[in-house]
Amino acid sequence: MAVVAVRFSDDPRLWEHIGSLSAEVWPEYNLHGDVLNQFWSRLYEVFPDYQFVLYDEEADEVLAEAHTIPVAWDGTVEGLGPGIDASIRAGFELHAKGGSASALCALAAEIPPQNRDRRLAGVILQHMTAMARSAEFGRLIAPVRPNWKDRYPLTPIGRYTAWVREDGQPFDPWLRVHKRMGGEISVPIPESMRITGTVAEWEAWTAMSFPESGEYVFPAGLATVRIDREADVGSYWEPNVWIIHSVSATRDRQPGDAPSR
Repeated sequence: MAVVAVRFSDDPRLWEHIGSLSAEVWPEYNLHGDVLNQFWSRLYEVFPDYQFVLYDEEADEVLAEAHTIPVAWDGTVEGLGPGIDASIRAGFELHAKGGSASALCALAAEIPPQNRDRRLAGVILQHMTAMARSAEFGRLIAPVRPNWKDRYPLTPIGRYTAWVREDGQPFDPWLRVHKRMGGEISVPIPESMRITGTVAEWEAWTAMSFPESGEYVFPAGLATVRIDREADVGSYWEPNVWIIHSVSATRDRQPGDAPSR
């Protein structure tokens, strides 16, 4: 399989192959971030060197897409910030001011369901770290969306992140991939991405009814959504966890198999 990483700046025509990839990867509600959606489409215009696809040259097929953004990070846990919303905003603000980035922030690894048995998640991480290294950044940081957190929406993200298997590896498969590839699991982020909408929008996004105000578990949600029928608003904070990769030296590790951010 001749799979290569191709940056948007090198061949934007490949993005014509993507079609509805994001809709295949994310649950509907996850496509409506209050902050994320203000910036997402501009990643290709402002940071074309940091968006890439995995491309199967023999099949002429795009297998997955990945998004990153250069940010300024002081190397402290406190300096990581409150999550993906803050990170993408800070990256655009830094660029607008002509500031200097010191780290690469991973925003998403999008692997459609039909390609999730091809062990592409680790390949994407390898290319992200290589990209950070080539830009002379010392770290790749990632506000990670754990794969299996939606199975335990009532469990606080800090407790969930601490779960391990009998072999001592993280319980969550995506966290496990990061760990096996040298990532340091850092602090949980209870409020990483904000999503709000009307009650009708949330009912459409989740295929549920919300008869009264209150907290609801919903399909594919990593936490609960708060419904306020009087104000006609549903509000949700998606939790993530910070993972830090050192990219100062090349590593030879086997990619794991897990999709998602």
